Amino acid sequence: MRIGELAERAGTTTRTLRYYESLGLLPARRTGNGYRSYDEDDLRLLQQIRTLRDFGFELEETRPFVECLRSGHPAGDSCPASLDVYRRKLTELDECIARLSAIRERVGTQLAEAERARAELEAAATSPEGAPEPHCELTPPGP
Repeated sequence: MRIGELAERAGTTTRTLRYYESLGLLPARRTGNGYRSYDEDDLRLLQQIRTLRDFGFELEETRPFVECLRSGHPAGDSCPASLDVYRRKLTELDECIARLSAIRERVGTQLAEAERARAELEAAATSPEGAPEPHCELTPPGP
């Protein structure tokens, strides 16, 4: 198949395919008249790249999977180098989740403190002493 058909079937653009070719991720076969020529294996290779990209893998991280497929393996993740990339990605994701969990906890603590302070202000405003409720600069003053 030609580049336009491959791009359509893979759900990408011809520009992306040329870029992958320039990086050596997609083979650059030419017909006698100079047109790029692709087959079902190339489509499978692009589907592997797209799946990994959807998982958040960087383009260069897909290379071991591509090389595994190109060497004749039935799946791009059946080679040791691909498994190593999976392991590194899982470690990276675990670290990211830990950072986000810590941030979430800090934001939750800040919210709880802010809600407690707000409740104290409301209680003071309705107390017999009658302290006026402070106005937030973003809240328009009431009548």
